[in-house]
Amino acid sequence: MTTATTRTTRTPPARTGDDRAGSAPPAAAPGLPSLTGLRWVAALLVFGLHVNNFGYFGGEPGRLVLWGFGAGATGVSFFFVLSGFVLTWSARPHDRAPAFWRRRIARVYPVHLVTLGLALLMAHTLPRQPRPTSGQALSNLLLVHSWWRPWWQTLNPVSWSLACEAFFYAAFPLLFLLLRRLGPRGATALGVLSVAAVLVLARADAHHWTEQALYSMPAARLPEFVLGAVTARLVQLGRWRGPGLEASLALAVIGYFLVPQVTPGYSATVCTIAGFALLIPAAAVADLRGLPSLWRRRRLVRLGELSFAFYMIHLLVLRAGTQLLGNKPHFGLLAGLAVTAVAFTVSLALAWVLYEAVERPARRLLLRRRGAGRPSLERPEPVPGVRETVAPARD
Repeated sequence: MTTATTRTTRTPPARTGDDRAGSAPPAAAPGLPSLTGLRWVAALLVFGLHVNNFGYFGGEPGRLVLWGFGAGATGVSFFFVLSGFVLTWSARPHDRAPAFWRRRIARVYPVHLVTLGLALLMAHTLPRQPRPTSGQALSNLLLVHSWWRPWWQTLNPVSWSLACEAFFYAAFPLLFLLLRRLGPRGATALGVLSVAAVLVLARADAHHWTEQALYSMPAARLPEFVLGAVTARLVQLGRWRGPGLEASLALAVIGYFLVPQVTPGYSATVCTIAGFALLIPAAAVADLRGLPSLWRRRRLVRLGELSFAFYMIHLLVLRAGTQLLGNKPHFGLLAGLAVTAVAFTVSLALAWVLYEAVERPARRLLLRRRGAGRPSLERPEPVPGVRETVAPARD
C-alpha cells in the first residue's frame, strides 16, 4: 500500500502543452489527504463483506448487509488502482529501483510478518482451525501464494492482495520508465489498453477460458495498477480531463451496486473500474485545487492511516470470534450490531497498536541505514498518509 503525505495545497497541477517524453513532474509532489480518507472507506467495505460472510446477521438484517456489502471485495480493486496512482504521483524521474523496493518492503512487510505470525499461532492453538503445510506457510512468508489457487487464502486470507502488490512493486520501475517516455498521449493509450485488458480478462474468467481463476492472479490484476499509474501521470502533467469529485463518486457507487448483476469473481472489476479510475484522480485534483472534499476530514484521514493495519488484522479477529460465536450464528438486528461493533472496535484497536508499535517504528528502523538522502522511487514521507495496496495494502 502506498503512502502520500497528508498536507494539502491550493496550487493546481502545472499545465503543459509539451507531449514529449521528457516532460516530468516536480520532484516534491504535493500531499493528497483525500486519497487517505478514501482508503479507509475501501477497507470498511472489505470489513463489511467479511461480516456478511461470517453470518453475523440473519433474516431481513442479513439481506440488508448482503445488499450493502456483498460487493465489498471491490475495495481490493480500489486499493490496486490507488496503489498505481500514489506510487506514480510520488516517484521521481531519476530514482533507483533497489531503493524503491527497499522502501516498499519497509512499508508493508513488518505488518505482514506480524499478522502472519498471529495467523500461525491461531492455526496451532485454536480448535477447528486449518493448519497450513510448510509450502503454504513459506509461500505466504515470501508473498507468492496468490500465484497458485490452492494457497491463495491460507493463513491470513487477506494477504493474497499483498502478493499482488509485491508483483506490482517488482514491475513498477519499468512501468514508470515507460510512462515518462510515452508522454500524455501515449499514457492515455496505455490506460485504454488497461481497461480493454480488464474487459478481456473478465470475459475469460467468466467463461472459464483458463484453468485457474483470475481474481487472485497477480498478473491479471496488473491492469488495475497500471490504470492508476496512468491517471496519476495525466494529473501530474495537467492533462487529466475527468469529471469532478461528485460525478466520479456517483459513477463509483453505481458501479458498486451493479456488481451483483455479473458473474462472481473477476467480473466485478468491470463494474467498478471506471468509477474508481475517475474517483481517485478527481479526489487528487480536489486536494490540489483546494476544492471541497469530504474525504480529507481529519478523523477520516487518521482512519485512513490505520487502514492497512486494519485490513491486515480484521479477518483474524473475525476468525477468532468464531470460537465464541460459532459458525454463521445469524443473529437478529440488535445482537448482530452488537457483535459487529465489538469486532470492529477490537480490530481498530489492534490496528492502532500495529500502526504505532510495528508499522511506523519498523519503517524508520529499516530505512535508517544507507543514507536517507539517496534517491528512490518513492520520496521519504515526513507524515503518514495514503497507503497502497493490499491489500488489500497500501501501501
